[in-house]
Amino acid sequence: MAFGDATGVELVSLDLGGGVEEALSVTERLAWEVRKRSSVEPILEPGRTRLDKASLFRSPFLYWRGNQEFPPLSEEAIEGLRKYIHRGGFVLIDDATAGGEGFDRAVRRELLRAFPATPLKPISSDHTIYRSFYLLNRPMGRVEGPAFLEGVTYGDRIAIVYSRHDLGGALQRDKLGAWSQAVVPGGEGQRERAIRLGVNLVLYALCTDYKDDQVHAPFIMRRRGAGR
Repeated sequence: MAFGDATGVELVSLDLGGGVEEALSVTERLAWEVRKRSSVEPILEPGRTRLDKASLFRSPFLYWRGNQEFPPLSEEAIEGLRKYIHRGGFVLIDDATAGGEGFDRAVRRELLRAFPATPLKPISSDHTIYRSFYLLNRPMGRVEGPAFLEGVTYGDRIAIVYSRHDLGGALQRDKLGAWSQAVVPGGEGQRERAIRLGVNLVLYALCTDYKDDQVHAPFIMRRRGAGR
């Protein structure tokens, strides 16, 4: 089963039954930033999906945002997550609390259910994620947060990235176009680095090696152009 099609890439938000509107505002902004800064052309009004729905497989990039503890996922959702990763999908998990315990505890619990042999581990600062488009030396978001991202490795790629920096909080705008949240402690310079990290994560997700039956990776590579 191939992700996406030849008309554009969709950065889809995960719907767990609450808070998905905030996630959609993040993916809309991230899609716009990727389009503005690179030759990749994401869909500018991305949608939502669930882990137990076939619509999950329409996109190679899934954004999972949360700010509170959530109940255990269904077995169907856990199996959907496994299949999504197996087929080449990439998940960005964004802790909107940037350090709260509830969401973090629930995320770790569910990822261990889905991938017991490959728990979350810190991603090294020299990983491709930090140089897939921009050269970065650490993650940033609405808050400075820890000096590392965490990830789940599947085969030879990072398939799930977990940020405790509230990356989405640095990207959100209100209806008038102003930034919704202050970025601390580094202000607008930190916001720019957060945006660059988001772009890097999308480009990494789209351009890493996938299974032979998927078509979006070479499509994106052509659009980026030689040497980009």
